[in-house]
Amino acid sequence: MSLDQVILNTLSEQKEIDSLTFAAENGFDHQKLVGAIKSLLSLPKEYIQAEQKQISVWELTDEGKSFVANGSYEFVLYSAVTKDGILQKDLMKMPNAKIGFSKAMTLGWLNIDKKHENGPTVFRKVDSATDVVKTMLEDINNKKKVDEKKIQDLKKRKLITPVVTKFYLVTKGTNFNTTIERPEADLTADMLQDGSWKEKSFKEYNFQAKGAPITSGYLHPLLKVRTEYRRIFLDMGFSEMPTNKFVENGFWNFDALFQPQQHPARDAHDTFFISDPEMTGASKLPADYLERVKTTHESGGYGSTGYNYDWKISEAQKNILRTHTTAVSARMLYKLAQQKEFKPVKMFSIDRVFRNETLDATHLAEFHQIEGLVADRNLTLGHLIGILYAFFKKLGIEKLKFKPAYNPYTEPSMEIFSYHPGLKKWVEIGNSGMFRPEMLLPMGIPKDVNVIAWGLSLERPTMIKYGINNIRELIGHKVNLNMVQENPICRLNKV
Repeated sequence: MSLDQVILNTLSEQKEIDSLTFAAENGFDHQKLVGAIKSLLSLPKEYIQAEQKQISVWELTDEGKSFVANGSYEFVLYSAVTKDGILQKDLMKMPNAKIGFSKAMTLGWLNIDKKHENGPTVFRKVDSATDVVKTMLEDINNKKKVDEKKIQDLKKRKLITPVVTKFYLVTKGTNFNTTIERPEADLTADMLQDGSWKEKSFKEYNFQAKGAPITSGYLHPLLKVRTEYRRIFLDMGFSEMPTNKFVENGFWNFDALFQPQQHPARDAHDTFFISDPEMTGASKLPADYLERVKTTHESGGYGSTGYNYDWKISEAQKNILRTHTTAVSARMLYKLAQQKEFKPVKMFSIDRVFRNETLDATHLAEFHQIEGLVADRNLTLGHLIGILYAFFKKLGIEKLKFKPAYNPYTEPSMEIFSYHPGLKKWVEIGNSGMFRPEMLLPMGIPKDVNVIAWGLSLERPTMIKYGINNIRELIGHKVNLNMVQENPICRLNKV
């Protein structure tokens, strides 16, 4: 006999059924019984009515079960102490001795003689002890009542855990009957031929039902936020720089930016070096410009004293994974300098960079950098601050502060801070500055042209936007694909 039929037959003889009790008394699987109840509820005729209820009971954790089997840590430790005492160091070798010793001392079962001739020795303080914890756990396991305060103590020790069980209270419906008449799902040719359709009931069509979802690709949250940032730059009249060179050489990544060859960022613990091909051919570097960069590093020029060291082309030729998109900016500014007539430009880039970072919740070895720059005659720090206010206002960020900072290739330099209303404090959101003459003038940029620039990461605002605390849950092999499929559209609070 099917379970749904058993339910109807039982209800014909009694007023109601408690699914949890009914399953236990008759040896039924409670989940299967619940399935039968839901099956009856889904029928067009109201055969039954069911009210969902729930009860919360305490169950023993694995540690709690071990207490029932072997005794509590404090009682086991107490039992190990003989009448003549035991050296503390030997006693502490027992499993879970630290917890057990602390509890036994609190209960007044043991004391310790720290001045004993053999060294600190533990003695029994009482002749006998009762394992109250084990007794309480046995009572809980046998569904006996235990004092609420003691329950909370056991919970703090993680010896018990609450388990919520849902069940149904089933009563007769308005159309109760022990004979089930199931509606037909389809009208068949046989029904039409023999006329049996006239005596049958049919399931109602659900015209509100959604169709089967269409399998398709999904945009990653990083791409959604990237699109928003890109749109803001384009709205402000910026053009996008080509960023398809993940592999760069030390010259464009460091030397062209007036970053000395002994700078820590150029060490293997900060930068990924390429083994094959290890070097860029000298012929692929602009010879005249390279010579001017070398001179600027070694002895200065353009109002600078330089770094006063022997600049080596072998260091500049080393291939690396680019550590910042500023290497792209350097290439584009050099290209701009080769034009016969200078024209002001506004450019931006958003792409991946690589650094030999220690991986943690906020750092990866690869991440995305957002960078914007403006090149024009007679630009000042005021222009930089003004354009930063305009840029971040489009992101919905209006409260900004600036703090002096140091970068090898910008002077002056500023860290950008924004007030976070949720954290109720100022947080760093980016870096900015004006490119140094030692970087621009060797390229051939006119002396009265200044370049202002700023940058920030793509991952941090994406994590804030989507409430992600660990960067490894946003990008990398630990990403939950459901997160990618189900994340909402990115809407920035633009002003």
